[in-house]
Amino acid sequence: MDTNDISILAIESSCDETSASIILNGKVLNNIVATQSVHEKYGGVVPELASRAHQENIIPVVHEALESSGIRKNDLSAIAFTRGPGLMGALLVGVSFAKSMAYALKIPLIEINHMQAHVLAHFIEDPKPNFPFICLTVSGGHTQLVLVKDYLDMQVIGETRDDAVGEAFDKTAKLLGLPYPGGPLIDKYAQSGNPKAFEFPITRMPELDYSFSGIKTAVLYFLRDQLQQNPTFIEENLNDLCASIQHSLIEMLLIKLKVAVKQYGVKDVAIAGGVSANSGLRNALTDLATKRGWNIFIPKFEYCTDNAAMIAMAAHYKYLKGDFSSMDVTPLAKMKI
Repeated sequence: MDTNDISILAIESSCDETSASIILNGKVLNNIVATQSVHEKYGGVVPELASRAHQENIIPVVHEALESSGIRKNDLSAIAFTRGPGLMGALLVGVSFAKSMAYALKIPLIEINHMQAHVLAHFIEDPKPNFPFICLTVSGGHTQLVLVKDYLDMQVIGETRDDAVGEAFDKTAKLLGLPYPGGPLIDKYAQSGNPKAFEFPITRMPELDYSFSGIKTAVLYFLRDQLQQNPTFIEENLNDLCASIQHSLIEMLLIKLKVAVKQYGVKDVAIAGGVSANSGLRNALTDLATKRGWNIFIPKFEYCTDNAAMIAMAAHYKYLKGDFSSMDVTPLAKMKI
């Protein structure tokens, strides 16, 4: 390796995926992800089990990232890690490992904001958005409209006041009797359903903020009333129910996105986060962009869910600015952009 090369090992452990990635001079070389299946039988992520799984996975995942990249650990320029937001126990595993490795190798440590990294996933491959652009960042824990002015200059202009849209997908899926994670299953069944079969309320919030707790309650009472009349109502109408729920959630997301794009006068629009893998959202955004003349940016599926490649990309830009962390750094369960 050239002495001027910038090679960074990035580690992601904010929730239930242990991931490592190597980036060389701004080019992501790999993206190794170990997904935890232990949570499925509990209907959600169990923090203690997530922490244990991270401890089991982190050394093999980092080893594979280094091996497949062809870069030796002694040639690394820095170690990056997700500081937050996320599950405290899960974050502790990644932070502790990163600090120990950086200390042993006597190289800089770079802390990364997980939500900033989701936005910067759009710079892993071409095409890339131009600044400024608006990114709709949607996941199980967050729903945010972000005005992106530069790689590390971002402003949250709207966000959810209660549940994130990913929570709404998973919680309504649970009401339908679908296993965890239910969001992808709603998307799957919705593709064969009628989105106008059932009408659920669109929550109106001030300015650019969201609220998704109301639709969960609306679905709960709707199903209760229907099941009293027909105990097999869900089974007989599953595709239409999923399509109708998904349509309402996507409609709520896009209403505020349209207002934000007009308000800030941008033409480049992106989506990021786990829910950006939803085919209904991707298709609706594509149609909307065609009608409105937007340039849209939709990440590859592997960069939608939690992954270390996006952490690596964020770390590259922080390295260029000399923005390093001290060895006293600790994880943060809550962390603003």
